[in-house]
Amino acid sequence: MTPKELVKSFYDSDLANSSDAIDRCFHKDCILNWHSSKGFNALNFNGLKSVFEEISKAYQTVRFDISHLLQDDNSVTIRYTSYATTFENPDEEIALAHFISIWEVKDGKIIKGHQLSQLADTSISSLKSFS
Repeated sequence: MTPKELVKSFYDSDLANSSDAIDRCFHKDCILNWHSSKGFNALNFNGLKSVFEEISKAYQTVRFDISHLLQDDNSVTIRYTSYATTFENPDEEIALAHFISIWEVKDGKIIKGHQLSQLADTSISSLKSFS
């Protein structure tokens, strides 16, 4: 599997209901440097697992709408918007956040990431910029 295919397989996973995606795609020594609208956070493998465990408790479904997926050697850049449905309102999907992430792949697993995110802007002009 190429680095690009690995990253895409992670984002194609049912992350709200699948606990194996982190184990399958991420190296045990991985680190994610994440700059969000709430500040900086560095997450290791266990930190990533915790984030997705919390997501699975909060949302019935999570989906990623990918606008860009680019590979350069062992680095993959992805730009996407995350969407979710809640248990209380499973018929309404809401945009959560916009992301740009750069992932480094080593030995068939994601070993390092750099990520920027902000809360989703659902204006028409913003959402059109992702097409």
